[in-house]
Amino acid sequence: QVQLVESGGGLVQAGGSLRLSCAASGRTFSRYAMGWFRQAPGKERESVATISWYGSIYYAESVKGRFTISRENAVNTVYLQMNSLKPEESSIYYCADRRVDGCSRKVNEYVYWGQGTQVTVSS
Repeated sequence: QVQLVESGGGLVQAGGSLRLSCAASGRTFSRYAMGWFRQAPGKERESVATISWYGSIYYAESVKGRFTISRENAVNTVYLQMNSLKPEESSIYYCADRRVDGCSRKVNEYVYWGQGTQVTVSS
């Protein structure tokens, strides 16, 4: 089993920044792709960014140039640096473990999920 714990969410003004962290425990994630997703009330969960073990990265078009995903395999942690945040990006942000390598934006291809961390961007 793998446990994922997100942290770093909170309340920020529009244009501000937050850095999310996702710490994994249990079986190592070092050879698997990890992803950040978000879900706003009444909306479907959507991919924000994913990173493969080899360092390939995918970003949703809406966050390119503002968000940066990274991983530190030695400490089983994946990060999401979010800059220039917008009110419409207020959501619960989740990290997920795909259990295979290779980036994917598909929610149903991820096996383990964290509980999520709330990000609220005020206007």
